[in-house]
Amino acid sequence: MAWMIHSPQTMIALTDYMPDALGALLRRQPLSDAKVAFAWRTAVGTTLARYSSVHLDADGCLVVTVEDPQWRAEIRRISPMIRPRLEAWLGRGAMSRMDVRAPSGRARSPR
Repeated sequence: MAWMIHSPQTMIALTDYMPDALGALLRRQPLSDAKVAFAWRTAVGTTLARYSSVHLDADGCLVVTVEDPQWRAEIRRISPMIRPRLEAWLGRGAMSRMDVRAPSGRARSPR
């Protein structure tokens, strides 16, 4: 059972506020590999995160390395959903673009 905030008019589940509160705290922290990895895991879920690794370059390019070209295709397909989620955790403008790379070394830039 989630804790509730009680006001005279309504009761609101704390779980409704936790993502926003955690996002606000995280956005204030300096960019680090751990912060980017956490944001990635949260944005894409544990399964996709398990088969990928991320690094944010100095120019704001998020380099995503995947184990298989099929994962690269999947990330490209869902990239319009991933970007806003990452921005919610990292802050707007922290990521300029995303390059998804498979073992072949070829890069793809989902837009």
